[in-house]
Amino acid sequence: MTEKDRLIFWASGYVLLALSTVLALAVPLGAHQAAWVTLVLAGVTAVWLLRTRLGLPRWPILQYVVLLALTLALQWSNSWFSIFGAICFGQAINLLPTRWIAVGVGAQTVLSVLLQQSESPMWSVLASVMLPMIYAGVMIGRQSEKHRRTSEELAGALAENSGLHEQLLVQAREAGVLDERQRMAREIHDTLAQGLAGIVTQLQAAEQTGDQEHLDKAARLARESLAQARRSVQALRPEPLEDNRLVDAVAELAENWSREAGVPATMSTDGPPRPVTPDQEVALYRVAQEALANIAKHADASRVGVTLSYLDDQVVLDVRDDGRGFSRGRDGGFGLTVMRQRMDGVGGTLAVESEPGTGTAISASVPGE
Repeated sequence: MTEKDRLIFWASGYVLLALSTVLALAVPLGAHQAAWVTLVLAGVTAVWLLRTRLGLPRWPILQYVVLLALTLALQWSNSWFSIFGAICFGQAINLLPTRWIAVGVGAQTVLSVLLQQSESPMWSVLASVMLPMIYAGVMIGRQSEKHRRTSEELAGALAENSGLHEQLLVQAREAGVLDERQRMAREIHDTLAQGLAGIVTQLQAAEQTGDQEHLDKAARLARESLAQARRSVQALRPEPLEDNRLVDAVAELAENWSREAGVPATMSTDGPPRPVTPDQEVALYRVAQEALANIAKHADASRVGVTLSYLDDQVVLDVRDDGRGFSRGRDGGFGLTVMRQRMDGVGGTLAVESEPGTGTAISASVPGE
């Protein structure tokens, strides 16, 4: 309950108590006690109500039981205090546990009717029930509306967070595409463009001098440039992925690497293979390729394990070795940086675990479709 609601309970309680007291003294209705007794009971009730203004009591059930007893005593002393009884219905919602609210409201309703004296008019009997029920209905409506607004705000916040998450994934993919374009631009500049420039230079020299050596150099540069072009195309879509599934391409990669490196490598899968996007396939394949290359260069391992796990919401590639490892203080060099960039570019993640003398485990994961 908010501070505003607590203030409403407190203020309305005193307003109803004051109104009932004035009516009881000015127009006695079914009075059962002397005026001074009524005033004493009203004073004690006013002091007891002050506890709710100071915050939720330490023992809220006891607070409600005492308040209910004072309310019933006031109604017994004078029927006008049926008006004040409405506050006790509201306090049942404020103080009692949810499963006990109906018990408290029912008990007060029954006891309020039984306490009405025989000479009390029918309207006072109805008022002792209707007014508190109307008050309780208003307070329940306020709480329900508050919960509804809170639920709508929470749903809106969740939707906004989901939209932001999707936006971040799109931005990550766009950044990855931009990085790849920049890398390809640098590679083309450093290889193809320079090769073509060299060919033009040699052909111009051959045209001026007629020397066959310049033509031979131009032909050699052309062959080298063609090889570079093919490697650049292969970098966009690895040849093993052209006709094979990712799991088959990685298995073939591990087998060929094991034969060339002379290190036993095992390939296993967890879960039924399912397709992922082409960009994700390329990223996972390149991570496996880079991880195996790093093992061959640096790990001095005797065993290597490669696993592809197809989980409910992601596809995970694990590459483990029992080599020399490295300390946590190191970033693992340029190879790991490239692998992280590839994973970032497809909305994936890369985790590396390594300790000196205990080997290295690389785990790359991408969201599943």
